[in-house]
Amino acid sequence: MIEHWIEHNESHIQSFREWAQKAKKDGFLEASEDIFEAANKIEESNEHLNKAKEGLFHLRGKM
Repeated sequence: MIEHWIEHNESHIQSFREWAQKAKKDGFLEASEDIFEAANKIEESNEHLNKAKEGLFHLRGKM
C-alpha cells in the first residue's frame, strides 16, 4: 500500500509544479509559491513513507 501512496503522491507533485509554473507565469506569485511549497511537502511526505517502507521490510526480514 505504501508503494501505491508514493506513486500517487509523485503524480500530484508533478501536477502541482506544473500549475505553480502556470500561476507564476500569469502573475500569481504568492499562489505559485504556495503551490510549490505544497509540492515540497508532498515530497517530504514521500521521504517519510519510504522510511516507513524500509522499516517494514527490515522488520519482515527478522520475523
